Amino acid sequence: MKSLSLLFASFWMVAAAVSQTTSDISIIPQPVSLEKKTARFVLTNQTKIVADAKNADLQRIAGYFSSQVKTATGFTMATAPQTVKTNVISFTLNRTADKTLGKEGYSIDVTAAGVQVAANDPAGLFYAVQTLVQLLPKEIESKSVVKKTSWVIPGVHITDYPRFAWRGLMFDVARHFFTKEQVKEFIDDMVKYKYNLLHLHLTDDQGWRIEIKSLPKLTEVGAWRVERTGTFGTLTPPAENEPRTYGGFYTQDDIKELIKYAADRFVNIMPEIDVPGHSMAMVASYPELSCTPGSYHVSAGEKFMQWTDTGFYALVDNTLCPANDKVYEALDKVFTEVAQLFPFEYIHMGGDECAKNFWEKSDAIKQLMQKENLKDMHEVQSYFVKRVEKIIESKGKKLLGWDEILEGGLAPNAAVMSWRGSKGGAEAAKMQHEVVMSPNNNVYIDLMQGDGAIEPPVYKTVLLKSSYQFEPIPEGADPKYIKGGQANLWTEQIYNMRHAQYMTWPRAFAVAESVWSPKEKKDWNDFIRRVEAHFGRFDVAGIKYAPSMYDPVFDVNKEGDQLKVELNPQIEGLDLYYSFDNSFPDRFYPKYTQPVLVPKDAVTIRVISYRGKEPIGRMITMPVATLKARADRKK
Repeated sequence: MKSLSLLFASFWMVAAAVSQTTSDISIIPQPVSLEKKTARFVLTNQTKIVADAKNADLQRIAGYFSSQVKTATGFTMATAPQTVKTNVISFTLNRTADKTLGKEGYSIDVTAAGVQVAANDPAGLFYAVQTLVQLLPKEIESKSVVKKTSWVIPGVHITDYPRFAWRGLMFDVARHFFTKEQVKEFIDDMVKYKYNLLHLHLTDDQGWRIEIKSLPKLTEVGAWRVERTGTFGTLTPPAENEPRTYGGFYTQDDIKELIKYAADRFVNIMPEIDVPGHSMAMVASYPELSCTPGSYHVSAGEKFMQWTDTGFYALVDNTLCPANDKVYEALDKVFTEVAQLFPFEYIHMGGDECAKNFWEKSDAIKQLMQKENLKDMHEVQSYFVKRVEKIIESKGKKLLGWDEILEGGLAPNAAVMSWRGSKGGAEAAKMQHEVVMSPNNNVYIDLMQGDGAIEPPVYKTVLLKSSYQFEPIPEGADPKYIKGGQANLWTEQIYNMRHAQYMTWPRAFAVAESVWSPKEKKDWNDFIRRVEAHFGRFDVAGIKYAPSMYDPVFDVNKEGDQLKVELNPQIEGLDLYYSFDNSFPDRFYPKYTQPVLVPKDAVTIRVISYRGKEPIGRMITMPVATLKARADRKK
């Protein structure tokens, strides 16, 4: 009887150990297929790496993995010949290509004896490494050695490959300059989630960030501005004698270094030179490129555009002049040097938010319209885009632009990045043009990710759930024209890397899953479970993220003379507690169960979310005056 009891006890100990290593697997993006097994592999200081010594790519990928392991565990994993079969992690390329996996797919098989990683191409092995790291405990993300009793990889068999080839993140380094090392850091973070395209927004009204040797003023003048701190669009205009000390740019050697760094991680870099609008830095450098004579300065964040319910117009001309041949001569020089630097097949020419009110006043534009039989300002911009396309194609590259390039007639071979919802992408696909989907209501990760009462202020909100609902194939579009999708991080309101991380994560988790994982595998509640696990990994890694999903979103209406407030949780399983008496609520305060009326003389409502007995959200203080203003706007 005693031996039977010991047998049962040992069985449950093994079962508990297996459960610990398999029930909490939290891979982002979700693999195509994951089969759990009872065996598990324990990584030790005696674990060896097996990779073909003659293959430089395999050696680099294996080194990438072993370096991270050593940083966190202190283990130095020596290489071993392929004859070694136990206590090994093996990286191999398939002798006969598995058509299911394609170029970026992989398989992982974890047994007690070791881990077998296989792929058709080195890129697949690299993405397998990202999954393998996620299978290890969160402490593997540590930047210093962690004393942990065991490093367990759960028993699994994974088959995985991406849904889309284009899986991008856009990083705006023009509005605020980010150093070469910070861009590398951005790359390191994005590849963990199998992104393979970095879109660098290199030029805008607030700065020109790439050295063009044939046009030196672009960086001598265009890369520098007066420093301001505050809310972009409301900052004080610079005085003429104020020093232009804020900014910076990448030399051509810097760009080459970044391209090599990215390529080693299977990331392409696509440059964006944003024209004809968003060109204040270029016009400040070479004023003769404007339709409007005058002197210009690089914007420091002051207001120079007026946005209305029906559109926008410029208070200062920030456009290049489509009627001026000098513009095309300058752009030919720019795109010659850009094309020589960047191996990627596309160059992004912007084309968005071009204010045309100064063009309407220009005699040169009127003459151009008459000469070229252009009916309106949209056709003027289309004329410009078509000429730019010819320049870019003459350099052996393809043109990509924001969906405004559809207006007035799309250039013959242009690809479209659809940002104003999905309509532009669907239209371009119908015209049999290639499309990258980037709708602002899902993937603009510079926008607020919760209620404006607590988020850094931007004009609009995109919740995590909205990002997770991103579907790259617009309704009715032929999938063969949809290259994929990407999230965009504009940085008007982002001054530093920590804030960039806060805005990127966790919404970039959601977009990664939308462009990698099978559509039918997406599951919001399971995604949230995995996001929380990755929050723990980010805590260990020292990467900042937004906890906004734990905070409610406020909705307010009027009921007679009183305000009625509805609190909408973003995820399930949370309890909300509130106060109107200026004190700080905890779980012993009134629990929110239905919309509440604001007491007549209340000044604030404070709200906090709990999971069980533990506070998990942030303390939100919402002024009643703000609620009233929101209710009044609904009238």
